[in-house]
Amino acid sequence: MNRIITLFLCCIISIASLAQKDRTQIFDSLLSSLHEKNMFNGNVLIAENGKAIFEKSYGIADERDQRPLNTKSVFELASVSKQFTAMAILLLQKEKKLNIEDPISKYIPELGFMSRISIKNLVHHSSGLPDYMELFDEHWDKSQFAVNQDIVDMLVKQQVILNFEPGEEFEYSNTGYALLGLIIEKASGMDYGSYLKKKIFKPLGMKNTQVYRSRYAPEKIKNYALGYVENDFGVKVSPDSFGKEYFSYYLDGIVGDGMVNSNLHDLLKWDQALYGDKLINDADRNLIFSSVETELGGTSSYGFGWVLSTHPKYGEIVYHSGGWAGYSTFIERHMDNNKTIIVLSNNATERTTLSIVDLRKILYNEVIVSEQLVAAQYNEAELKAFEGVYKNEDFPLDIKVFVENAVLMAQATGQDAFPLDSFENNTFTFELAQIKMVFSPKTNEMLFSQGANKVLFNR
Repeated sequence: MNRIITLFLCCIISIASLAQKDRTQIFDSLLSSLHEKNMFNGNVLIAENGKAIFEKSYGIADERDQRPLNTKSVFELASVSKQFTAMAILLLQKEKKLNIEDPISKYIPELGFMSRISIKNLVHHSSGLPDYMELFDEHWDKSQFAVNQDIVDMLVKQQVILNFEPGEEFEYSNTGYALLGLIIEKASGMDYGSYLKKKIFKPLGMKNTQVYRSRYAPEKIKNYALGYVENDFGVKVSPDSFGKEYFSYYLDGIVGDGMVNSNLHDLLKWDQALYGDKLINDADRNLIFSSVETELGGTSSYGFGWVLSTHPKYGEIVYHSGGWAGYSTFIERHMDNNKTIIVLSNNATERTTLSIVDLRKILYNEVIVSEQLVAAQYNEAELKAFEGVYKNEDFPLDIKVFVENAVLMAQATGQDAFPLDSFENNTFTFELAQIKMVFSPKTNEMLFSQGANKVLFNR
């Protein structure tokens, strides 16, 4: 569900001195500017030491009656759900109902031909499983809802071949987390939502959090934020307006890789619980926030449902983003400083901007300076000079660059392709994720930037 697992665009705003203004005013100025430009519709909470220092809603929860959002509004979390799936696996291991080293075939015997895949491989995205969404797009009867068992049946029926041997590489996999959802049910004897409610949501007082499939099993949820996308005319619409054959409709029965719904306040409770001992102990924390070495070299940079990173100024940071059916979500934890950023948007359009890098800078009283790029046009022959697969041994994903309909496109391993805006000096950007790529065709190199992070790729 997390079709783009990267960070998000810096807002186009200049602030001369953060020290001269209260941070809450600056947060609000940034987000209000985005909202006014139709670049953000959602809720934001910023916390220090478990206390919210800023929380506010921007925009509409339901376009039909213009019902506004409030800070208690409930959103589909998309791939931010994966951290709850991974926690459930850890809790089941603590209950001795499974072991992460177990082969998945112990719980899903139909996948005996994949017995070399372990639960641990699924958790860390090192299974080699292909994307179930692509399989279902090609082979599924879209008049029917798919559920987790249907993924198993599809893998068996198609006798799919793994993309690589388990443990060899990292490749983000929604298939793996959907299978984890099924394994949770097999090992616990409970359905996925009930187990999470009993073992995580209820103990932590997360009263507004549940597993909810709005199309597969609709119910009325108070204060719910409906998700919106744009149609071909740039009009904001529900994904359901595209019909039952649209992927977010017929895949609505699948859990594990998504489908947890929550709000700002419950997510802050979850964030703070990960510092304490109500659910886990220090050994568990070390496991959750540790990556694994892949057999072909490098690390996964992915723990138990969290992307792992270290910032030279801010210390250890773990985060996850999500995008699905009109929602764009993000949670980031600064574990050395107990700071938290939570952004929930119920709009997922080409303009939608979560502006994580800027929020982070404001949080640390840093100056935001916008970069001025000069737009440029390239003909198709010039664009094709940038095509290729770009790799870096220390980066978990390859990036494929190609031309489609006279537009330069980029696609990270296991993710959707996204269009790049063109600027002078062989520079291209994807604003939604604050990505900048500067190409050097002569040296077959590409400098990839995202926020303060820069990585040199070779073609």
